[in-house]
Amino acid sequence: MAASGVGRSRNVPSRPDAMTDPLLADALAAGRGALTESEGKALLARCGIDVPRSRVVAAAEEAATAAAGLDGPFVAKVVSREILHKSDAGGVAVGLADGAAVAEAIREMARRPAIADAGVEGYLVEEMAPAGLEVVVGAIRDPQFGPMVMVGLGGIFVEVLGDVSFRLCPVHPGEAAAMLDDLEGAALLDGARGSVTVSRGAIVDVLLKIGGEGGLMLREDAIAEIDVNPMIVTAGGAVAVDARVILRPATYAAAAPGSAADRPRDDLPALERFRPLFHPRTVAVIGASATKPTIGNTFIRRMQAFGYPGAIYPIHPKAAHVEGLPAYPSLGETPAPVDYAYVAIGAERVPALLAAAAGNVAFTQVISSGFREEGNAGLEDRLAAAAHAGGTRLVGPNCLGTYSPRECSLTFPIDAPTEPGRIGIVTQSGGLGTDIIKRGQWKGLGLSALVTAGNCADVGPADLVEYYLADDGTEAIGLYLEDIGDGRQFFDLLRGAARPKPVVVLRGGRSDAGRAAAKSHTGALAGDARAWRALAAQVPVALVDTVDEFLDTLVALQYLTLRPERPTASVALFGNGGGTGVLATDFFAERGLAVHRFDGAAKDALLALGLPPGTSVANPIDTPVITLQTDEGRIANEILDIIYRHARPDAVVMHLNLAAFVGRAGVDPVDNLIGAAVAIGRAYPGQAHFALALRVDGSPELDDAKRRYGGLARDAGIPVFDELPEVARALAVVGHLERALARGNRRGVRSSSR
Repeated sequence: MAASGVGRSRNVPSRPDAMTDPLLADALAAGRGALTESEGKALLARCGIDVPRSRVVAAAEEAATAAAGLDGPFVAKVVSREILHKSDAGGVAVGLADGAAVAEAIREMARRPAIADAGVEGYLVEEMAPAGLEVVVGAIRDPQFGPMVMVGLGGIFVEVLGDVSFRLCPVHPGEAAAMLDDLEGAALLDGARGSVTVSRGAIVDVLLKIGGEGGLMLREDAIAEIDVNPMIVTAGGAVAVDARVILRPATYAAAAPGSAADRPRDDLPALERFRPLFHPRTVAVIGASATKPTIGNTFIRRMQAFGYPGAIYPIHPKAAHVEGLPAYPSLGETPAPVDYAYVAIGAERVPALLAAAAGNVAFTQVISSGFREEGNAGLEDRLAAAAHAGGTRLVGPNCLGTYSPRECSLTFPIDAPTEPGRIGIVTQSGGLGTDIIKRGQWKGLGLSALVTAGNCADVGPADLVEYYLADDGTEAIGLYLEDIGDGRQFFDLLRGAARPKPVVVLRGGRSDAGRAAAKSHTGALAGDARAWRALAAQVPVALVDTVDEFLDTLVALQYLTLRPERPTASVALFGNGGGTGVLATDFFAERGLAVHRFDGAAKDALLALGLPPGTSVANPIDTPVITLQTDEGRIANEILDIIYRHARPDAVVMHLNLAAFVGRAGVDPVDNLIGAAVAIGRAYPGQAHFALALRVDGSPELDDAKRRYGGLARDAGIPVFDELPEVARALAVVGHLERALARGNRRGVRSSSR
């Protein structure tokens, strides 16, 4: 991760004096980077984790004496800081019957080239653990999210199999248990394929002692990584038979000036703190010209066209007027304090400008580029320091602006909607912010606000999410991120929210090439994908892969009320197109959503309707155009009533191929089909999510019809999609978020269901 700006919150480690275990303190004092295996096991034992009894000997001659105080069979291992993988070096011998066998094994080890050439501190002689299932348990510190705990199957093969599960610390008991269910080989824990059933509870106990509340990773700041591999698990418990503990340096970075502890206004509640950004009464513009059009002039014109009701103060060193408005020489000389300043001048000139704000500006958004994203980290640090000195919070740099339609507060795109919605957005890409606003508008997505955050030298994603969580006008949050910044702050914020809200995250920089592009774009290094997957398993966060999936998911969250008490799992499909329905069944199944065939009362009632030939009343319900035209489309009322009354799915998806209606005789039934969906929703409130897919062939005639029908559906509160796979992806995310909110509710946290 690129170094944070001066004002940016960081995951700062605790001081060395926070350490409690003398093993760690002594190792760090000696300048060591790791504990020996015996020390690591001693550390685990102090936490209540079972380890084999053992002795460390200097040479083979001491082996017999060491073994005499232990119960055989025995294991012998080389102890060397220079040998990371003892097995590969020939430094492990198992199944040794007695002290003599141990001594001979040590002599043979000592002759091996990889050991003979290494600095050897001794040999570990220990009791051999009983046979059982090999499991790996570990923990690491992610640069952004902090401590994470891990469990996997396979022992020495875990790197090959890759069957592992991660969670951010601290893990709760339920989360630790869920980690085992994540594993593809989870059935092996329960005796599958002739294996012996082992104790899941023993594994959970180890996970909690390492990564739970008060666990080792949270208690001991000196630990960078723990690797218990293998841990032998039986029906009676778990034993750590190998342990590797990597240490962090003894000196830790202190919090930089301007961090969260001493930022201006950080002691205020989020709504009050960010009011000047989202609802500014006064706006200053730096970079507008009195003689030629610039981006600053464009911003003033767009704000005026948007209907901004407050005062706009152009800042210009010489001009008396800009865009017909009185101009002022500096940010410190405006007639009233500035809530929001828009800065679009050369990067080198910005720090001095902000330092001169003299406490007169609440928020400054720096549109200018040329900072960290172009390798000028020092200039960005000076920018953040100048903002802090000038008493202003900094948004950006390297961004485009903020859009806040309530009260026509702020805009940066042209012709942006003035009607607010319920989705709050943070994007580190300015151009993508424009896409989200404009493309979202055509999809029916309404935003409560959108901030292009750029490099996040001061105000970061977590800060803005804190505002959205507190804002009653925001029901769901969307994030495009290349660098979360302080991931620990983000995690703690979502986990501790009094009113949790669903969060959808589109990340840039997931691949090596993407990470390189992200670095050149915003000076960011993307976080570990494992940490993000862990985050999504613990709090109401969903990860998506494309802009289309991002927008479609947010559309679903805008129109559908989440039901944590009954997460979405089953779907009924109803529309014209048999093959389309069959393919859709596959799409939904691949996303974990079941399309169960109807039977019993639902099937009997549908058959009793006597629908025209060619109609299938199984699920999917295939209704050719002739069926949909029955009673001018009002037949849909009866079909949907049967589905809701007897089948009771979690979601109902109507799909209409509008091209099939072209050139058909009779009345166009689509209006009535949409009316049927509205009526059934009123008759069965909250019973099932309803979504509509309007499919067209690209012809102008059908595109016009789709816009009209889509508008009718959206006005009635129905989300509209282009194709069924889009609906499947969106509903799968809805189900994931509902389950996440349900887990939070079980921990006593209230959800944000409307």
